[in-house]
Formats: sequence, C-alpha cells, structure tokens
Amino acid sequence: MSKNIIQLNEEAVKGELKELVRKSVEETLNELLDKEAEELTGAARYESSEARQGYRSGHYSRKLSTTSGEVVLNMPKLKGVTFETAIIERYRRRESSVEEALIEMYLAGVSVRRVEDISEALWGSKVSASTISELNKKAYVHIEEWRNRELKGEYPYVYVDGIYLKRNWGGEFENVSILVAIGVNSDGYREVIGAAEGLKEDKEGWTNFLVWLKERGLKGVKMVVGDKCLGMCESVNEVFPEAKYQRCTVHFYRNVFSATPRNRMREVTRMLKAIHAQESKEAARKKAKDVVEQLRAMKLKEAAKKVEDGIEETLTYMDFPSQHWLKIRTNNVIERMNREIRRRTRVVGAFPDGNSALMLVCARLRYVAGKDWGSKRYLCMKCMDYVSE
Repeated sequence: MSKNIIQLNEEAVKGELKELVRKSVEETLNELLDKEAEELTGAARYESSEARQGYRSGHYSRKLSTTSGEVVLNMPKLKGVTFETAIIERYRRRESSVEEALIEMYLAGVSVRRVEDISEALWGSKVSASTISELNKKAYVHIEEWRNRELKGEYPYVYVDGIYLKRNWGGEFENVSILVAIGVNSDGYREVIGAAEGLKEDKEGWTNFLVWLKERGLKGVKMVVGDKCLGMCESVNEVFPEAKYQRCTVHFYRNVFSATPRNRMREVTRMLKAIHAQESKEAARKKAKDVVEQLRAMKLKEAAKKVEDGIEETLTYMDFPSQHWLKIRTNNVIERMNREIRRRTRVVGAFPDGNSALMLVCARLRYVAGKDWGSKRYLCMKCMDYVSE
C-alpha cells in the first residue's frame, strides 16, 4: 500500500464549491438579462434589423444578495425603450427568499446582531439593523391582519393574562402592558385569539380588550381563566355576563404564600393542594374551612383570611367536566406562552413605543401558534354537552 495519504481541506473545498455556485448564478442571471434586453429591443447586439425598437447603451452594475451569495448584475441600458425585467424587481437588493429568511430569523428569536452576522456568513454581505426594521414592517402588515381576523365558532374556555415590557419614552423607561387571550375552541384546540396594548391592567383596559374580542366574533364563552388583577373580574361580568370566572389556583397559592413564613411553606402548600384534590365542590368547600381553622391555629391569621376570602373563586372549574379540571384550574397555558414572549423580547431590552412591542409579541405568538402548539388537541370537548347550567 502506498504511504502517501491525500488530505483534503474541507473548509477550502466548501469555499470553492460555494464560489463556483455563486459564479454560476451570476453568469446565468446576466445571460437572462441580456436575453430580455434582446427581446425588448427586437434585435441582438450589433444586429441590423428593421424590427429593432431600441438600442443598447452599455451596462450599469448592481449588487444582489441571493441564497448563493452576493452577485453582481450587469443591468442593460437601453435607448428608445424602457428596460423592464421579470428577473428582479426595480430597486430590489435582495432575493425574496433571502428577505423571508431574515424576517423568519428575527421573528423566531434571533437578535438583530446575530441576524447581521448570520447574513454575512451565508450570503457574503451584512444587513443593517435599519434594513431588518424595514423588512419587519412588511411582516407586520400580515401580523396586523392576523391580529384583527374574524373569530369563527365558539370558545368555551378563554385564558387571559397581561405581560409587562419596557419602553423608552423620552429618555425614561416605562412599563407597557400587552394583554393576551388564548381560547380553546369547541373542537378542543388552542388558539391565540387576541393580543392588544393595554397601557396598564385596569378595568378600562380589560373592558376595551374584551369588547374588542367580542366585536371580532368571540362567543360561546362559558369560563374565563385568569389572575385576580385589578378590574378584570368586573370586566368579565360586564362583557360576558353568561361566563363564569376561574381564578388561577397557582396565583392564588402565591398570594397565600406572601403571608406565610418560609419554614411553614411546605406544610401550607400541602394543605392548599388538598382543597383542590377533592372530588366535588362541596367537599372542597368543607376542606377549605378545615384549612382556615388549621391556619388560624398555626397563628397564620393573614394567610387564613386570604384563603377564606378567595377560595370560592378558585373552585369554579368544578362546575365543568372533571376530565378538564387539571387544565382549566390554572393559567399555565398562557404562562408558558408568556415565557416564550419574554425569551424573545429579552434580547430587545426596551422598545421605542408600545406598537413595536405589540407587533413583536404578536409575531412571536403567531410563530409559536403555527407550530405543533396549535395543531395538537388540548381537550376532549365531547363531555361539554353535560355541563350544568
């Protein structure tokens, strides 16, 4: 056997192949441009013809970013006829597939700086932050249409919550609230049914949000699940008087824990979970009374008061099919979505205004909802026919 071993530089080979493809694309596009120029003028270069309608007047160079790298186009100049090409739109500097990839990267959670680096590595030219901003405006048109789409069918369960983001207003940082609603339709699938800027989570903000959902076609709501934030309970009763309100049990526990010493936390947790482990609302109410007495015996009067005053709001889910209890007694479905939003918005920091924050949140909501999240059945709704009025 020969002792001479051939070694290949993989990076060099890949670089050569990439350059070969780029040159091939460049040559093909320029040939197509020349062919179009011939068809428009009615004659080939230097050809004498009675059918000629125009004349060549040289070329001008124009760069174009493609998936194969940056190419230089020799755009024909014509006299007597306007040069219109079907190959590339006027003033376009990037292939549509490149633009789509840039938008997709940004909306999927890639920071602007990383998008710049990736674009340079893939296509040989770096796009600026302003370019990405302009591209996103195109995507935001479709996002706004999605956000205001008509809601069809019925949504027995609706989860609502608000998420706070930062915005830079006149050099000062302020909170901006984005209200989000997720519905479970009559077929048992989850759907993001609404997202809007709420300024702050007060009664007026929640009322406007719920009225907007109703105007877009939200109907058939039997229960709204959410935290007991300011004004939301009243708004639900006003806009959807036929719907019941379920206070998220996790948020309720946290509220009780705020009045519980750390060394008693585990014990109180077991006591609270025992309430919601009962098989009926009557049994849960009875267990709640026992827990209140135990808390008072433990000299946790404030915690006992919180349980006594708020427990009834956390038991609404027991009026619905037991098969649904585990998934409708908390707001976890929307909390998980909020974590996705925070993961994406963390790389932004502060937004210039509320609308830009809303658009990015909606883009992320639409992106996640378009994956497996929205295509998997969340609840079996056949048992809803037996819900007591």
